[in-house]
Parts: sequence; C-alpha cells; structure tokens
Amino acid sequence: MQDKLTQVHERVHPEVATDANGTAKKSSKAGWIWLVVLAIAGTGGYYYWRSTQTQAAAGATAGAAGGKGRRAGNQGPAVPVVVATVKRQSLPIYLDGLGSVSAYYTVTLKSRVDGQIMEVDFKEGQEVKKGDLLAVIDPRPYEVALAQAQANLVKDQAQLADAKLDANRYDQLVKQGVIAQQQFDTQHALAGQLEGAVESDQAAIESAKLNVVYSKITSPIDGRVGLRLVDPGNIVHAADANGFLVITQMEPISVIFTIPEDSLPTVISHMRQGELTVKAMTRDLSSELATGVLQTINNQIDQTTGTVQLKAVFDNKDRALWPNQFVNARLLLDTQRDALVIPSAAIQTGSQGTFVYVVKQDRTVEVRPVTVAVTEGNISSISSGLTGGETVVTDGQDRLQEGVVVDARAGGDAQAQAQAAVPKASNTGKPPTGPPPGGAPGAPGERGQYGGGQNGGQRNPKQYRPDQGGQQQGVPKT
Repeated sequence: MQDKLTQVHERVHPEVATDANGTAKKSSKAGWIWLVVLAIAGTGGYYYWRSTQTQAAAGATAGAAGGKGRRAGNQGPAVPVVVATVKRQSLPIYLDGLGSVSAYYTVTLKSRVDGQIMEVDFKEGQEVKKGDLLAVIDPRPYEVALAQAQANLVKDQAQLADAKLDANRYDQLVKQGVIAQQQFDTQHALAGQLEGAVESDQAAIESAKLNVVYSKITSPIDGRVGLRLVDPGNIVHAADANGFLVITQMEPISVIFTIPEDSLPTVISHMRQGELTVKAMTRDLSSELATGVLQTINNQIDQTTGTVQLKAVFDNKDRALWPNQFVNARLLLDTQRDALVIPSAAIQTGSQGTFVYVVKQDRTVEVRPVTVAVTEGNISSISSGLTGGETVVTDGQDRLQEGVVVDARAGGDAQAQAQAAVPKASNTGKPPTGPPPGGAPGAPGERGQYGGGQNGGQRNPKQYRPDQGGQQQGVPKT
C-alpha cells in the first residue's frame, strides 16, 4: 500500500522523488532549469551594468568637451561681424524740436481808399524794397476833392481878412460910443468863426492830399511779393475783408519750434551763458538747411501739449528757408571735448546692464561692461569701460558670446558715423531692399552669456530706449 501512495505522489510531484528509505531527492531536470534561469539573470545584469557604465563615461566625456569648448570658444568657423574703432573727438549735444518757418514780417496790403485799380507796377515773386510803388488806384476823385478844399480855404481866408478889418474899426468906434458894445462883440465873434473855417479848410486839404497819397500803394517793408489777388480794372474798397497782395520778409527769417517743458530749465541755463546756435534740418533729417541763433522763448507753456515755443532767427541769404516750411530744429546746447565715442549700434543690453563686444588681438571677442554718458543720434559717449583705439562690434552681436572667433569687417569709425548721423532719404520713396548692412545672416548659435540664441541667423528684435536718447538697441533673449 505504501508503494502505491509513493508512486501516486511521484506522478503528482515529479520534481520530488524518494529513494528506497523514503528520503526525498531533487530531480536532475529541475536542477538544469534553475541553472539556466540563473545564467540568464546573471548575463542580463552584467550587460545592464556595462551599459550604465558606458553612458556615464560618455556623459562625462561630453561634459568635459563641452566645458572646454565653452572655455575656449574658438572652435568652429569664424563669425562674420562689422566693427568700428573707438575714437576720441568732440561730441555736440543737441536738443531737437519740430517747427515751421515763419516770415519775420508778413504784410497783407489792402486799399485805404475806394476806387478802381489803374496800374499794377510789380511782378509776382518780385523782390521789393520799402517805398517801391506797387499799384495805383484812380486818384482823380481825390485830386478833385483836394482842389475843392483848397478853393474853400481861399474863400474863407478872404472872409476872415474882411472880418478882422471890421473888428479893428469897431474897436475905435466902441471907445467913442458910436456903436453899441453888443455890435462890437458880434463882429469879433464873426472873425473867430472865420478863423475856425480857415483851419477846417486846411484840414480838408490835408485829408484830400492823404487820399491822393493812398491812391498810390507802396511797399511798407523789404520782402518778396506773392501772387496777385486782384487784377487791374477791379474796384477795391477800404472796407474789403481781403487784401490784394501779400509781402513776406525773407531776410532775416524765423523758425518757431517746440521743445518739452522739462527741457526748459536746461535751455534757460545755457542761454545765460551765451548765444545758442540752432540748425534747421530737412523733414527727413537728411541735410542741414541753415544755421541761425536762438532769439527768444515764449512767455507761456502750452498746457495741452506740455511744450514751449522757441524762436530762432536765420539770415537766409540763400533762400534755403521758405515761409510755412516744415523743419526739424536742432538746438546746440553744449559740446563735449575729447569724448570717447562709439557707434550706438555697438551698445547691447543684458541682465548685467549695458555692454559691448570688444575684438581682441587674437580675433576673439570679449564681453565688456560699459557706462554710456550721452547718446547723440547714432553716436554714444562712453564714460567708462573702453579706451581709445579699441575695436568694438557694431553688427552681428546676436551670434556672439565670450571667446568666439570673429571675421571682422570695418564698418566705419565713430567719426564717420557722426558725420552721417542721419540717414539719407531715398529718391524713390521706397524702403531699401536686400540684406541688411553688416554681413549676411548666419547659422543658429548657442545662447550667449549676455543674450542671443538659436534664431536661425536672424537679428534680435529692436526696442526703443529713451534712456539712451532714443536709439535702438538689441534686446537680449532670456
């Protein structure tokens, strides 16, 4: 019976067998299975350990290579940039304002008498002097009135003489008692009335003479004649609302422009030190029209705009300025002597403030923090951070970082930039086409220390910086 139970147990649990004494023993088949499982597990663990060690070693090697590349920064092709040399020169400080040209004197001629225009003795656009004859209104009615006034004067003078003789006779008669005192007084009153009539006739003569003079219209100032508004043969009246001629004085001429009220104390302070120079520029700031002097400041501030008007006077002998012409006025406040200047395009901004890229002798760039003193147009004065003769990058900064090798191309020094501080206007009136100056766009680069990232070689966007005088500076990426 025991043997049968053992056989059944072995069939149910073949991995366990018993010997003749009933002792259990492992089957050889189950041992082989466990050996295979352990071998597979050991091999997998070994390969997993090898893979982790290889990845760690590769990561360490890449990190070391990346750190070395970042420290050296001069591996790979050179980055094309445009550079300029730091210069020492005089930097003028201007205050700009919008204005318009105004004639120093403007006269609208009107007739002071009624009548028909008989002659026009000027040409449109003619330069006239004070007292030149311009037009003649029919003087005959006024000449007749003058003759009549003169005749009345002769008549009244004769009557006055007769009245004075009678008054002298009555003086003797009243003393002798021949005539009454009343008759004597009446005769003297008559003589006084005739004296008044004579004076009235003289005034009428002067008035008639004045009308005759008014019939000849002359220029009251030196200036330029405008377009004729009334043709010969027309009847004009002293009560007409519109004149028939406008004369403007062109030499000298004035420019009235506005500045912010916050700048008024600075202008007043410099005016106390001496005469201030004003330059009149074209609408697009492409060229200088004339140079004059600041004459006066208006006596009140416009509260609606927060500006104050200034008036400058120009000789205008070459007729460069014309009445009602729009101009940009540049008021010269001061001139910095021996200033350290660079193009404003070289100045960049980042989390650590303003900086520039300085090209060293080995053609690598160095990030150099700078302090901007004054910005005037496209030129900035540097108070600290640079020395004369150094080279700074003015274009292509978006692909630069500390230690990068550059292929420098001269783009004009600061002095040339100052002479061309304003862009020339296009004759076609169209915006310029083609790639921007300063080299072609480059390939994406790593993010620099102070800005510039993977932008496909495109330039960083620009922003308006009032603290830098309105120039545009590159915006570093964050």
